Amino acid sequence: MVSEFWRNASHTSGPFKASVARVLNTTWQRCRVHFQRNALAHAGKSSRRVVSAFIATAFAQPDHAAAKTQWRNVADQMRGKLPRLSGLMDDAEEDVLAYMTFPHQHRTKLHSTNPIERLNGEIKRRTDVVGIFPNEPAIRRLVGAIFMEQTEEWTVQRARYMTLETLAPVCVRQGIDPLDQFLIFLTPVISLPATQTE
Repeated sequence: MVSEFWRNASHTSGPFKASVARVLNTTWQRCRVHFQRNALAHAGKSSRRVVSAFIATAFAQPDHAAAKTQWRNVADQMRGKLPRLSGLMDDAEEDVLAYMTFPHQHRTKLHSTNPIERLNGEIKRRTDVVGIFPNEPAIRRLVGAIFMEQTEEWTVQRARYMTLETLAPVCVRQGIDPLDQFLIFLTPVISLPATQTE
């Protein structure tokens, strides 16, 4: 589950991306919506709708292999008229289509950074209310509490973010016991003491 949280992070490049992929044993997931915005910046105003529709055909494919094939076809079709766009598609293919390796029911949750952006917005809102923190542990307690609330919400809400049952095939494929992974995810990393003693 931690891997899936980071898989859904926005696009980045360089050593950070490689480090996250290696430490979390996962590929990087670039947000589909943000990629579309970047791609349309390389298309002329008159061709933006067509380009958007062409790229969307890759996202509509039933599996990862079909999506990659369609992605390559679209990039190749645009290579003559929009070489910068086809270059962008070549570079971003693995990152944008990484979510397609997951079961179908998870894809709508992983292709966008919206959940992370909402979480970051909530952290910003609550830290702005406090203004100045007396020390670093105070920040950890507040942000840790926000993370724990979000974990609980994603775990018990009616249409859960991801269920243990739907994650099981993914975990088994990677040689992980799904129950252990679930329990690790629910174990708080940040301790939240009631009073600060130093």
